[in-house]
Amino acid sequence: MQSRNVDLATSANSTHFGRHKQNTSHCRLSGFDWNRTWYTDKPDLTECFQNTVLVWFPCFYLWLLAPFYALKLYCHDCGCIRISTLCTAKTVLGFLLASFGFVEFFYILLERSHEIQNHMVFLLSPIIRSLTVVLAICIIQLERIRGCRSSIFLFLFWVLAVVCSLVPLRAKIQLVMYEGITTDIVRYTAFFSYFSLQLAQLFLCCFADQPPEGKTVLVKNPCPVKDASFLSKMLFWWFTGLVVKGYRTPLEAGDLWNLREEDTSDKIISDLEEEWTTECAKLQQQEKTMAAGVALGTRLPDQAQILRKLQKEQSSGFCLLRTLARNFGPYFLTGTMCIIFHDFFMFAIPQVLSLLLGFMNEEDAPLWKGYFYATLMFLLSCLQSLFNHQYMYTCFTVGMRVKTAVMGLVYRKSLVINSASRRTCTVGEIVNLVSADTQKLMDFVVYFNAVWLAPIEIALCLFFLWQHLGPSALAGIATVILIFPLNGFIAKKRSKLQEVQMKFMDGRIKLMNEILNGIKILKFYAWEKAFLEQVLGYREKELKALKKSQILYSISIASFNSSTFLIAFAMFGVYVLIDDKNVLDAQKVFVSMALINILKTPLSQLPFAMSTTMQAIVSLKRLGKYLCSEELKDDNVAKAPLSTDGEGVLIDNGTFSWTKEGPPCLKRINVCVPQGSLVAVVGHVGSGKSSLLSAMLGETEKRSGSVSIKGSVAYVPQQAWIQNATVQDNVMFGREKQKTWYQRVLDACALLPDLEILPAGDSTEIGEKGLNLSGGQKQRVSLARAVYRKADVYLLDDPLSAVDAHVGQHIFDKVIGPKGVLRDKTRVLVTHGMSFLPQADLILVLVDGEITESGSYQELLSRHGAFADFIHTFASNDRKESARRASSRLSVTDFMPFSRDLSQEQLIGGDTNSTNLQGMEPMSEIDEEQVPEDLGKLMEVDKAHTGRVRLEMYMEYFKTIGMAFIIPIVFLYAFQQGASLAYNYWLSLWADEPIVNGTQVDTDMKLAVYGALGFAQGIAIFGTTVAISVGGIIASRHLHMDLLKNVLHSPMSFFETTPSGNLLNRFAKEIDAIDCMIPDGLKMMLGYLFKLMEVCIIVMLATPFAAVVILPLAILYAFVQSFYVATSCQLRRLESVSRSPIYTHFNETVQGASVIRAFGEQHRFIVQANKRIDFNQTSYFPRFVATRWLAVNLEFVGNGVVLAAAILSVMGKDTLSPGIVGLAVSHSLQVTGILSWIVRSWTDVENNIVSVERVKEYADTAKEAVWTVEGSSLPLAWPQTGTIEFQDYGLQYRKGLDWALKGITLKIQEREKVGIVGRTGAGKSSLALGIFRILEAAKGEIYIDGVNIAEIGLHDLRSRITIIPQDPVLFSGSLRMNLDPFNTYTDEEIWSSLELAHLKNFVSNLPDKLNYECSEGGENLSLGQRQLVCLARALLRKTKILVLDEATAAVDLETDTLIQSTIRQQFEDCTVLTIAHRLNTIMDYTRVIVMDKGHISEMDSPTNLISNRGQFYRMCREARLV
Repeated sequence: MQSRNVDLATSANSTHFGRHKQNTSHCRLSGFDWNRTWYTDKPDLTECFQNTVLVWFPCFYLWLLAPFYALKLYCHDCGCIRISTLCTAKTVLGFLLASFGFVEFFYILLERSHEIQNHMVFLLSPIIRSLTVVLAICIIQLERIRGCRSSIFLFLFWVLAVVCSLVPLRAKIQLVMYEGITTDIVRYTAFFSYFSLQLAQLFLCCFADQPPEGKTVLVKNPCPVKDASFLSKMLFWWFTGLVVKGYRTPLEAGDLWNLREEDTSDKIISDLEEEWTTECAKLQQQEKTMAAGVALGTRLPDQAQILRKLQKEQSSGFCLLRTLARNFGPYFLTGTMCIIFHDFFMFAIPQVLSLLLGFMNEEDAPLWKGYFYATLMFLLSCLQSLFNHQYMYTCFTVGMRVKTAVMGLVYRKSLVINSASRRTCTVGEIVNLVSADTQKLMDFVVYFNAVWLAPIEIALCLFFLWQHLGPSALAGIATVILIFPLNGFIAKKRSKLQEVQMKFMDGRIKLMNEILNGIKILKFYAWEKAFLEQVLGYREKELKALKKSQILYSISIASFNSSTFLIAFAMFGVYVLIDDKNVLDAQKVFVSMALINILKTPLSQLPFAMSTTMQAIVSLKRLGKYLCSEELKDDNVAKAPLSTDGEGVLIDNGTFSWTKEGPPCLKRINVCVPQGSLVAVVGHVGSGKSSLLSAMLGETEKRSGSVSIKGSVAYVPQQAWIQNATVQDNVMFGREKQKTWYQRVLDACALLPDLEILPAGDSTEIGEKGLNLSGGQKQRVSLARAVYRKADVYLLDDPLSAVDAHVGQHIFDKVIGPKGVLRDKTRVLVTHGMSFLPQADLILVLVDGEITESGSYQELLSRHGAFADFIHTFASNDRKESARRASSRLSVTDFMPFSRDLSQEQLIGGDTNSTNLQGMEPMSEIDEEQVPEDLGKLMEVDKAHTGRVRLEMYMEYFKTIGMAFIIPIVFLYAFQQGASLAYNYWLSLWADEPIVNGTQVDTDMKLAVYGALGFAQGIAIFGTTVAISVGGIIASRHLHMDLLKNVLHSPMSFFETTPSGNLLNRFAKEIDAIDCMIPDGLKMMLGYLFKLMEVCIIVMLATPFAAVVILPLAILYAFVQSFYVATSCQLRRLESVSRSPIYTHFNETVQGASVIRAFGEQHRFIVQANKRIDFNQTSYFPRFVATRWLAVNLEFVGNGVVLAAAILSVMGKDTLSPGIVGLAVSHSLQVTGILSWIVRSWTDVENNIVSVERVKEYADTAKEAVWTVEGSSLPLAWPQTGTIEFQDYGLQYRKGLDWALKGITLKIQEREKVGIVGRTGAGKSSLALGIFRILEAAKGEIYIDGVNIAEIGLHDLRSRITIIPQDPVLFSGSLRMNLDPFNTYTDEEIWSSLELAHLKNFVSNLPDKLNYECSEGGENLSLGQRQLVCLARALLRKTKILVLDEATAAVDLETDTLIQSTIRQQFEDCTVLTIAHRLNTIMDYTRVIVMDKGHISEMDSPTNLISNRGQFYRMCREARLV
């Protein structure tokens, strides 16, 4: 398309033309003349070649590939683009270019018609050219119509065209300078304008067109890669905006771009889910056929069963891989193409180096060849960089999508997994699948290609080495073969050690999770030390495994880093020793060295790729196993639409169990619940009441029978599940807000008074698991959620147990009972409250999983069965009383301002002292908008620190390692690089050694020196890596220890405001980073820094003038790096902050799965999870693009060093020896790699040192008082009598809040039994918190046995008094550990305490008795049994003071009576304080204290208080006790 033809008919004088005639008459015979082009000082191309090949080549490219390109456009329609200025400009320029060709054609026809027969070629060229440009115009239009905004295809065409025009351009310019422009001004102007038009087209091709019509979705902050042109995408320039922004001000989450559509969860998972479901179905089918085959035979032997299990895991993992490959494979393959191109350029460079060194050897070689080779090396290096980073970008994008896909699948699975499968994996393990295993898969995507590419690269290297050194290259192969098995063995050992380490880490995290969930119990019982020891035990084992693994890794690193030397040593040694005639010259030495340097990359990648692949296979198996685990069957419960009559719930002859193989938990169940009736389910602890509701929800395995439910379901679990969201969100649970209904619900569930006390009303945020609500409030919020639903069937699992008696009565009347909000609904109520039974339409009595009796209250009484005896013993109150009560029931509210259930005790967050509580307006009248944002905020969101990491953090880290360690490390590094420099310089001297009679002298000595220097380096490398690893382990041990102690020493308020997700993140992710990432990053960074210094020294030794180039490049490098590090660190922080919510949400979902399913809210939760995952990916995506942006730009800097070294060597050809040039150039080739590694490892260290910062964060938070006071004179048997005295005692939850207790003065005598009663929020629990110093006194003192408790250590205090807390918390571990973590008691003592707690029969029937493993949170015991375990703990400690906090809430009346009598007998000679909710438990106490708003309002014996007719009397009236 170019105008090269031109020269011909150009000049006016005929002699000139005549000369051309001879050249071109043979045009058909030979177009290329080597003598004119190569073997000359002034290279040039023949006229004929210029006018044929150079014109036709770009045209040929376009015509050949256009049909394929058109087909691709045809298949990918992205919508039509409107005609833009850019498109118009391209088209106009195209027509101008085409017209040039036609004009030229006619010019030749007219002017030179008499010579045409000789020059048919010259007529053809302009026509071909013009037609090609017309084709290009057509392609431009086609691209516009199909919505292609930037074209690689045309860009390459214009590049070719311009490059091919350069030769004639040079010829033209020479002619003009030779003859002057006047000779043929028309032709010159024509050619120059033609060339500039082509340049203009090329320039326009670098920009992208506007987006297609109708495709412009209005996204707030779209990702600029969409609008980027092809060139910008190749060089990642579209990213620059964010880097600059991040450099100016620290990035915020709002600055980040939205995800591209193809990266969003919705898009990815919707495609993937269908495929995965079909894959799963296939798998299960295979399972069934296998199982059927086995069933015919006998039971499989154990080995065979294990084998089958393994096979199943393997196949499920393989299925997952197949599904992922189908979805992400095609895009991944484009990356693979890039890496293949990269390899091609990579291997071309040593060949060019060989030519350059050959040129240095030739005496009379023309200089232009040297410059030509230097430029060629520079171009090849640049292309290699470009393709490499495109490949990495593709890999990371695929990795990111795989992560999104797997997270989405795991999340969806956790919503449908059945209870048996759920029991096999703890919450921690599921979160691990999402965090650790997805990470392994991402690594796998990045390194997978190395598995098959690396061996090919190694083979190619050895092939080229063979060309240079002949058979002695085999010595190199031998070395490689020796290094490999060593590393393979090490990798295998390390992966075993890693599994061990992961096992201990999992144990540690699981334990931490439980410690954080049960921290209140730990504080009450002063058990922190025991658990601290347990955690540290895990930690020590974990670090031991890590240390072994790191030492092995150091051997691995040392062998790799000295592999260059070892291979070279073996090859050169064999080469010179085989034959004296074999001489090492510069060309052989340095080309071999360049090849060996290339060889190192695949060598180092291969083991890594292998181990990543192995780990990924393990992760795939784990994920596959989880994703293929049993799901809840949809047919467990038949759902039918609501009909006006008939049964609401029907169970026909059902047998249910929790697992497929396990014993049935419910047998022969027949239940028919008529539409709109109230059914009460009663029975002892562990009789299967909750299981019955689970069966109705379809949560259990249905062995036989059928279950059907008509209409929608709402479920209130026994333990309220509360989301970390506002009260309003918890109640509405995803429904629209209907104001009047919402108010009615809050009123019915007795929540309005609580909302008055909350700092921001119903916009107050509730902590994780409902931390800042009392048990009763959680239960009522949970109930309100169900009531708000307006469902048809209500399954209520003992919702009234956790609330005070009067509140319970209120809720029963207003919500559940015959006059309640739900009176027309079908209600199944599990209850222990006898008073509600007469109003039930049907009562089911459960004993050991069977329904023994059923009928109405009167029917059951008249049968005189077990139920009747039970009622007679416990409801000895007058029957008449209940009859009278039924006729004239006073609403509870007649008596009292109202129960305030959200006590100030529970308030953490916000100020309430500004308004008097009574004077506060009811919430309903305040518009929600007016509530200030942060008023009800409780949870501290994980904040991202901004800006660069402070230097102190590095100092902090190094201080923990200790100076004694650091100085030797630096010395070792310097020594290692010194040795490396020495042996390389030695090689260059050897290469320059003159050759005498075809041999070199003293080769043996030279080889020996070379070997000694190299081995010295290898030993130094091993030393440095071991030293850094050990230093890192020392640091991480200290940091973890500090973190653990800081957290355990924190007061309760800290745990109430810090989400456990944040703390777990510190213990898992951040500690892991300090364990592995920081030392690894430091090793790399220091290694490469010293290596870079070595390269610079060598280049400057060879050509001192290079300093002029290296210095500005260094400044540019530092500039780019500082831009990048600021942005990258911030992105890393944003990413890790946005990761916590994903895990918190996962955690919450897994725990509340049954509630979410019962309400049918799965879809909403999935959408929420998607949002959180996408939000995390918005910061992850720019994070890895930042690395690419940096690397591409830096590698151009590095390639600049190559160019400088080569060109300066050519300029100094006469003074420099080939040896030193080879040394300089072959070293400069490594610069690009070194630079990008330095930055990468630097940012790794920067990013991970943030972990030190985050672990250190909790060092400065408030701590509670010391655990033990040194040298305290406290007698061992204290407290001996158990007297408690309060002196003007006051308590505040936080400075600025109202007083929870005001000026309490009170003396409790020894052996006194005191009941503490009062409305919720009156300050009952605050007294207990004060005695245990969970909260420190704001004024006044408490004396126990005359000792001021504020002056003794917390553990001295807490271990000598006992509490039975409200929520029974168990830890996973043996039952024995749960009773006695310090191993202070004998087995006999433990058994006797279990007997007294009525647990002996239960425990002795367990398979492992005392060593029975409790699951996470004690979930494999019923709530009542857990409560009894807490009683056993108290019985075991047998201290003089016992505090009971609503301890009997979750127990049926019979067990309750047992507990009460046990406490009466066993703690007879102790002081007992009971915070009572059921007044009948304290009627025989010596004293009752009535609390009201933090004061003692009445205090006397129960009988006296009743006769005084005060507040206590009214409370007894409500409870029907008087």
